[in-house]
Amino acid sequence: MDIEQKQSELIDQFVKQASALSGSALAAVVADATSHPSLFAFSEILAVPAVLQLEGTENSVYLDVLRLFAHGTWSDFKRNAGRLLQLTPEQVLKLKQLTVLTLAETNKVLPYDQLMQELDVINVRELEDFLINECMYAGIVRGKLDQLRRCFEVQFAAGRDLRPGQLGSMIQTLSNWLATSDDLLVSIQEKIKWADNVSELDKKHKKDVEDRVEEVKKSLSLKADIDYRGHEEIYSEPGGVMDYEEDRSRPKRRRHPIS
Repeated sequence: MDIEQKQSELIDQFVKQASALSGSALAAVVADATSHPSLFAFSEILAVPAVLQLEGTENSVYLDVLRLFAHGTWSDFKRNAGRLLQLTPEQVLKLKQLTVLTLAETNKVLPYDQLMQELDVINVRELEDFLINECMYAGIVRGKLDQLRRCFEVQFAAGRDLRPGQLGSMIQTLSNWLATSDDLLVSIQEKIKWADNVSELDKKHKKDVEDRVEEVKKSLSLKADIDYRGHEEIYSEPGGVMDYEEDRSRPKRRRHPIS
């Protein structure tokens, strides 16, 4: 089962659980969702009416934790640790994984120094073990560890939930991409048309050359035939050269003088 299908099933499961609860009873759902090793998207759970109703109540901390995992990073947690719940080791791991995804959104080459700072990792060995065992094996990223350049080259990264206000920016980005694609398509079509025209001209030129060559061949063949026929007629006419040569080859009679 691929990661997208598995997440979809998990999201449906947690949405159903959250929809059937309210208030402090949602704490267990939030804790399970944010610590589950295969769940990395939370916007659907956040959209559940019962969860949204936690805003401004004594249980709003559960909503804050869910928002942190939907849009935040490990650094965000450290800045707001005073007003958030203490995270379990599983939640800490999950939030650090999500932090890598956030960094990969804007840069496909992640320096080791930046990663170690963002993830509170003390050395390169620990960082590489985390990237391999907790990120690549989990299927949320693919990439190359470059020890010489001290960086992680991202080839693929799973997407995170859209942050508030990010939808408009994404729509604009996609619109720009679509416009660029349309321009590129027109340019490609023009080049294809130009190539077709050139190809037709080349075919016409090739045919003209072949026709000309054929005409020359016929002309040469006709001239050779005429020359051959003329030569044959000269040697076959009576009294022609051949007869003359034959006459010359006959012995002549000598006339005796008349006495």
